[in-house]
Amino acid sequence: EDKVPSTGEPDPYMHIFLDIGGGNILAFFELPTQPEMGRDPNTPLWTQHLALKVDSMETLLQTKERLIAGGVDVLGPVNHTLFHSIYFFDPNGHRIELACDVTTPKMSRALDKVKWAMLNEWAETKRAPQHARWIHDGTEPPEV
Repeated sequence: EDKVPSTGEPDPYMHIFLDIGGGNILAFFELPTQPEMGRDPNTPLWTQHLALKVDSMETLLQTKERLIAGGVDVLGPVNHTLFHSIYFFDPNGHRIELACDVTTPKMSRALDKVKWAMLNEWAETKRAPQHARWIHDGTEPPEV
């Protein structure tokens, strides 16, 4: 583990812990004396993000309105079949997703039936499994 050497002066960074509920804590560092970290230019902007679940579509839409009123650019809601999500960047440049779970019991049963086969196929082939194609093509999940 990298440690900041002790100089007797206050630490040249801020370590911030945020309780996000459900027994989960997020930790962020502010490193004002270091160069900007930037991001990996070989990684698409949308892939590296933190997704947090909200309790309802009402909360999702109200939060979007508050963010926009505060001058934040917001993408969405995006319909991912199982979730509806909004995306934005926090002041430090982290991509945040707020997601409302809209999964039905039928969807959950269908996914539960194929989850291990999908993971195993992905591990072997690194190609997108088609077991739950209904998530992406707008068709109904199979009866299970």
